[in-house]
Amino acid sequence: MEIFDYDNVLLLPRKCRVDSRSECDAGVTLGGRTFRIPVVPANMKTVVDESICTWMAQAGYFYVMHRFDLDNVQFVKDMHAKAVYASISLGVKKPDYDTVDQLVAAGLTPEYITIDIAHGHADSVKNMIGYLKQHMPKAFVIAGNVATPEAVIDLENWGADATKVGVGPGKVCITKLKTGFGTGGWQLSALKWCARVATKPIIADGGIRSHGDIAKSVRFGATMVMIGSLFAGHEESPGRTVEVDGELFKEYYGSASDFNKGEYKHVEGKRILEPIKGKLADTLREMEEDVQSSISYAGGTRLMDIRKVNYVILGGDNAGEHLLM
Repeated sequence: MEIFDYDNVLLLPRKCRVDSRSECDAGVTLGGRTFRIPVVPANMKTVVDESICTWMAQAGYFYVMHRFDLDNVQFVKDMHAKAVYASISLGVKKPDYDTVDQLVAAGLTPEYITIDIAHGHADSVKNMIGYLKQHMPKAFVIAGNVATPEAVIDLENWGADATKVGVGPGKVCITKLKTGFGTGGWQLSALKWCARVATKPIIADGGIRSHGDIAKSVRFGATMVMIGSLFAGHEESPGRTVEVDGELFKEYYGSASDFNKGEYKHVEGKRILEPIKGKLADTLREMEEDVQSSISYAGGTRLMDIRKVNYVILGGDNAGEHLLM
């Protein structure tokens, strides 16, 4: 099996079919809705809050609200009152089942539900998918996180509508250091491996360091790409603002960090400071333009045309050109 990550791969251009990159359609469909770009901010406390989620939904982007210190029932009510879709996160413990019961009792169905735990290939996830499918059959269920084809096959068989692939490749993840497990350092290769068996959408989660990595993720099988660090540190970001030597930064920490948990127990995340980048809308516009450019380099007009290109692996034992024969 080839082992590579984003830094080790470059996609090969094909003959351009458009006069302007702006002609390329970067949109993607997930769960019956079409979004402007195949990108979603990570469902983390220092990346999204209700106001960011509202703005993104209204502007045609996909979002997933985090599940920490949040009244999910009220959140769904609020989003529906604003005439936008609701996309929430759940864990697999009793309070999460209680939330489902409360939503059902209130006659509320979020359009998207993400079951979000560190090791998603588990009977606890199977049980929660089953519970959601029984009580909220119309909800689009995303389940994760996983790292292997076996896990993707199981989650799809258990009823997940999409799977989230990536264990510990993120900038604030220390899973591989703490446990010896994960996709850190080979996330793109793990995505390719998982996509070979997937029959439903995959959301690639973690390891994205530049906009070009979005196109690489799509090439190797992602329908959507979840990004944390590139979205943390905006003016609107909920992380605490910190001044260091006259420069302004925003806090960014992992969901499995002691900063998020409130205690030092089973910690697999850390805190970093992200330089403040400006406005979120500007970053999303730039991402859309860059994905449009990627599509034009792929010789295409639509996002999934990126899947048709050849690629090279740089350096190491796996180096070489990989052609679609």
